[in-house]
Amino acid sequence: MARADLASPRRGGRSSLSAAARSPAADLGGGTQAIERALLVLRVLASAGRWGMRVADVVAASGLPQATVSRIVGSLLREGVVEREARTRKLYIGHLVHELALVARARFPLPEATRQPMRWLAEHTEDTIYLSEPSGNEAVCTAHEEGPYPIKALPLHVGIRRPLGVGAGGLAILSALAPARAEEILQVNAVRYPAYGGIDVAWLRAAIQQTQRDGYATISEKATPGMTAIGVPILGPAGEPIGAISIAAISQRMAVKRRVELARLLRAQCETVTAAMSRDR
Repeated sequence: MARADLASPRRGGRSSLSAAARSPAADLGGGTQAIERALLVLRVLASAGRWGMRVADVVAASGLPQATVSRIVGSLLREGVVEREARTRKLYIGHLVHELALVARARFPLPEATRQPMRWLAEHTEDTIYLSEPSGNEAVCTAHEEGPYPIKALPLHVGIRRPLGVGAGGLAILSALAPARAEEILQVNAVRYPAYGGIDVAWLRAAIQQTQRDGYATISEKATPGMTAIGVPILGPAGEPIGAISIAAISQRMAVKRRVELARLLRAQCETVTAAMSRDR
């Protein structure tokens, strides 16, 4: 997608007061509800990743009225928080989000800490390796490494966010949470799960128990048909899950015996990351 194709007028010489006056909260009458709705629209757009979404898709995914979404999108477009491709009319996360993220990057060190372990895993397994991080009730893909195996498993790309429990990384994180918190997440996301290959709360409860017995999460033929992935959580200093590394491959490459061996490699690398981050604190 060429930059020139995007309608994203920059603020130019407008003062900060002018920018504030044109913020989503101001355009929608102010208040926390307007901010929450604008952030909901951004999360919905982020779930589409590089494929983008039309306004009608945002309305369907967010549950907000069409008029409300249109007002929010108009305000976010003016600020560069959202961009629209002229040809397809699809909406994408905009340049301002990228610019703000540059400031925050140093406070979130997990992608840097996992870079070498993920590259090692990609080289030794030949498959695709993903890093997922929890964000509220969702998991976000924040890094990936492609192995040399000629048939790639690429169900995700960086920035995609899905309900916790969808995908092996998200399931690994969910399974490592305190039971009450995991159940709360299941209930919040219950209406969203069926869109991901027939996953539902009952299936996830059983999957959490299986993950805890096995010591690693497995998702097979669910969110991405023809693909199987396994995941292991990365634990923080208090034992809480701060992320997960997962391996995805075509299902033919993921027989049970190989899953067990891959899980052993994953656990070793996740423990290395946990130890390194503890030393850096």
